[in-house]
Amino acid sequence: MDMSFWAGAAGASASQRRLDVTSNNLANINNYGFKPKDTRFRELVNYKLNDKKETVTNLMSDAGARVVQTSTNFRTSGITTTDQPFDYAIQDNNAFFMLKDPETGEISYTRDGHFHLGEAEDGSSYLATASGKYVLDSTQQPIRSELKDEHDKNFTPAAFTLPHPSRLLSQGDNEYYVESGDTKNVPVLKKDARISAGVLETSGTDMAREMTKIIESQRAFSYALRMVQTSDEMEGTVNSLRS
Repeated sequence: MDMSFWAGAAGASASQRRLDVTSNNLANINNYGFKPKDTRFRELVNYKLNDKKETVTNLMSDAGARVVQTSTNFRTSGITTTDQPFDYAIQDNNAFFMLKDPETGEISYTRDGHFHLGEAEDGSSYLATASGKYVLDSTQQPIRSELKDEHDKNFTPAAFTLPHPSRLLSQGDNEYYVESGDTKNVPVLKKDARISAGVLETSGTDMAREMTKIIESQRAFSYALRMVQTSDEMEGTVNSLRS
């Protein structure tokens, strides 16, 4: 089939993927600590246009594109005051709170510092997420205390960085994890981390920017489908002439 048909189909698929990512960014515009994702494209085929087989020119043509990666921007965003004793915000780029699932022992990372005071089986208090995961300290141990009063701010969360934050995988709930086998992406304690209490980091989604992406994606999708339709009509015309 004509290459233009496949190029149009690939372009429509890539535009739909970008639209999905953008829509997810907008859906999380009010979620604390959320970091928006962006899509990266790559040409599928790139070849030279020659007037004769033996002639080499500088004219190039490509045959479609696809989304090869969705990257996450872990830069800091705005801060909102909550005055809640167990709300924290990291004011450094590419830094995270380290979490531990008490049931599976799985380690994950987040920038959402909306925590609460939980209670362990031994009666001690600990800092935890809404889903019950422990928040770890600078020694990668659960932050615990014998104090029961929620106004006793004796908790000092730690922040960790990773050599390759772009390789973190999303697991939902504003949490990320290191892919199994990625031995080079080891967390490192950020000793000079700026962590504020009684505040939360707002979503990093920029509505104006995301709306612009939606308009671009919708137009690109429309043009790609028009290419598919035109290619199909041309193929039909050629077939009718042959018959």
